[in-house]
Amino acid sequence: MASVGAIPGRTPQGPGPGAASASFPSLAPVPGRGESEEEENEQEPAEVSGAVLSRAAGAWIHLCVLWTSGYLGIAYYDTSDSTIHFMPDAPDHESLKLLQRVLDEINPRSVVTSAKQDENMTRFLGKLASQEHREPKRPEIVFLPSVDFGLEISKQRLLSGNYAFIPDSMTTTEKILFLSSIIPFDCLLTVRALGGLLKFLGRRRIGVELEDYNISVPILGFKKFVLTHLVSIDQDTYSVLQIFKSESHPSVYKVASGLKEGLSLFGILNRCRCKWGEKLLRLWFTRPTQDLGELNARLDVIQFFLLPQNLDIAQMLHRLLGHIKNVPLILKRMKLSHTKASDWQVLYKPAFCPFLLQTVYSALGLRDACRSLPQSIQLFQDIAQEFSDDLHHIASLIGKVVDFEGSLAENRFTVLPNIDPDIDEKKRRLMGLPSFLTEVARKELENLDSRIPSCSVIYIPLIGFLLSIPRLPSMAEASDFEIEGLDFMFLSEEKLHYRSARTKELDALLGDLHCDIRDQETLLMYQLQCQVLARAAVLTRVLDLASRLDVLLALASAARDYGYSRPRYAPQLIGVRIQNGRHPLMELCARTFVPNSAECGGDRGRVKVITGPNSSGKSIYLKQVGLITFMALVGSFVPAEEAEIGAVDAIFTRIHSCDSISLGLSTFMIDLNQMAKAVNNATKQSLVLIDEFGKGTNTVDGLALLAAVLRHWLALGPTCPHIFVATNFLSLVQLQLLPQGPLVQYLTMETCEDGDDLVFFYQVCEGIAKASHASHTAAQAGLPDQLLTRGKEVSDLIRSGKPIKPVKELLKEKQMENCQTLVDKFLKLDLDDPNLDLDLFMSQEVLPAATAIL
Repeated sequence: MASVGAIPGRTPQGPGPGAASASFPSLAPVPGRGESEEEENEQEPAEVSGAVLSRAAGAWIHLCVLWTSGYLGIAYYDTSDSTIHFMPDAPDHESLKLLQRVLDEINPRSVVTSAKQDENMTRFLGKLASQEHREPKRPEIVFLPSVDFGLEISKQRLLSGNYAFIPDSMTTTEKILFLSSIIPFDCLLTVRALGGLLKFLGRRRIGVELEDYNISVPILGFKKFVLTHLVSIDQDTYSVLQIFKSESHPSVYKVASGLKEGLSLFGILNRCRCKWGEKLLRLWFTRPTQDLGELNARLDVIQFFLLPQNLDIAQMLHRLLGHIKNVPLILKRMKLSHTKASDWQVLYKPAFCPFLLQTVYSALGLRDACRSLPQSIQLFQDIAQEFSDDLHHIASLIGKVVDFEGSLAENRFTVLPNIDPDIDEKKRRLMGLPSFLTEVARKELENLDSRIPSCSVIYIPLIGFLLSIPRLPSMAEASDFEIEGLDFMFLSEEKLHYRSARTKELDALLGDLHCDIRDQETLLMYQLQCQVLARAAVLTRVLDLASRLDVLLALASAARDYGYSRPRYAPQLIGVRIQNGRHPLMELCARTFVPNSAECGGDRGRVKVITGPNSSGKSIYLKQVGLITFMALVGSFVPAEEAEIGAVDAIFTRIHSCDSISLGLSTFMIDLNQMAKAVNNATKQSLVLIDEFGKGTNTVDGLALLAAVLRHWLALGPTCPHIFVATNFLSLVQLQLLPQGPLVQYLTMETCEDGDDLVFFYQVCEGIAKASHASHTAAQAGLPDQLLTRGKEVSDLIRSGKPIKPVKELLKEKQMENCQTLVDKFLKLDLDDPNLDLDLFMSQEVLPAATAIL
């Protein structure tokens, strides 16, 4: 900033400036999930919370945790049964609420983490260590070097560990395949946490402190840890059900920024207006819950906004939410004194309409609107009560102090007039400088050499007032710059700058006005920040409740547009009941969609075996059952006329095969891993979806594996999971490989043959398919007719047990070739050869050729 005074007529120039876990058999490849406490005496062990285990005599829990980029990796060792529990990578808020829930549930003896941690984790652990009242006692906080949590070294520790449950006869490759079915190596934070935990156990020698060093810490199993009331869903299920789907961004300007959401359940339901609402929706999707109180509270809000008379208020609230900005980031900048001028506008910025105010005033608008809504809904009551008058105080304070236009113009914090008289006086002086300096410059010019055509007096912050004159042609050398009565300062852009007696008087009289003003305004900004930070808890609570409201408004908007209905929850019901359900994604892509019902549990059977022609809709039916159940467990309305969801604790799938290069697993091995997770973890409250398992190997082996898995579950009787299995192995039914009984129900996809055409109705009905109609699907794919005819002929011969004969046209062509070969042999025969043996020639050459011809 520079103020310039110049003589009129001359040219002025100057410088410009819940722990769900269970043991598994010694030869089982995947740890199991436990049942509820009421089932202690049944086949599977009971579910025991970590808090109970930690209070058992002599039992301790050692927890290892990592938090990076908003995600948690957690693993702990339980000395009561010498097992390691792990929780797959899970998102968590900066306040680490999920970690606090884990600590409350398992109550660890020690907490191990990396010495290189985020300040939020450091602050959290500091508070944890200072809790005097914690029972049985405060945990020990252990910091290990960050190198101990390296990804590759953690993998090596896991793969090279000495585990009692792995048979000694296994080779290294077999051991890797075995562990890959237990440990989610695609969850990088979890793998690192497991590696750090193993390092800690080996260093402390937990449980073997008095033993020889050749005896390692006993590890009798790995178990997946799930918080109480949360529903267990693995990454494979999220992928195959298309709950999330990331795609490369098509914009060349956003390639470096990563991915965008593709066609997915999250993509069609995400209508959130603020960033934190979107983050909360993603968090709900990653943590489906069995807490019926929480689920019904969400559904109550959605149902209220779906009423026709409440559409206007929903739209108004949605507009207000669009002005809720990134408050935590602004508060963090305030703490670090890095506040930008635009941050104050984010906290307070009046707009043209009473409801289009940013952040604070938007929050006040939300509060006033919610006060007029039914207070029987808890969310409306919370917003009406907790959006306190502190928001008014913050808004009023910012509005009375901050000069938004001046702040943006100067790109720094400036205050309004009449806030500080001293600042106002200095600004008036600064504003009057140009005309005043012009007068000073006129007087200075009178005392200068007549050869100098013009001069100006300028003000430069941090330097002060200077006399600026143009460089004359005679001023060639530095020695020529000296002028009597003036102190030369510097040369800039052919302008010579000097201090004179008058400019020194101005410095003494006016001082550095610009810097003084900035210093005083900075002090006011600091005082204002302290006032805002003192009420930071209110702003944080505003963000939490506003993001919750944003998510529920988004779900209500989707439910209105897509015709969703409210699900019901029946804790006493074991299973799911869906009336005319639809696939939420497929119905948006298909011209017409045929709804289908599903009922599992009770007297309707727990195992649904679905057969039917290829492309008849079996996979879509499986996925729609899984998606409707998932949507109900996150508190959303569902695409069905009616839906009643019982107690569901997990969703397992074996639907889509994906290749893995990291561990060198084949496609069929991945299929087996997915099935192993379901077999070893599914309880009587779990939903298992299986599509075409066994087709990755030969028909007999695949059929045998599928039958063995289903018979294993059926042998559990009333504790069998809810299973929907789609298969083209019709021999499963024809050979009666499954036991008869009420647990099994056979379903098929209804079709009708119209001459050579096959008509699909895409309707599920009771019954068994007679054929897969693969030829019809092959015809739709464009295979030639002659291939289809030959395929059908071979298929009929195999079914009837008759030998397969070559095609007649091919047979004639082959006979001619064999005849020509026999003729050639005779023509090459040398009858004059004394060594010729005709008997040998006839037996080795002629007879085989003649047999081939016949």
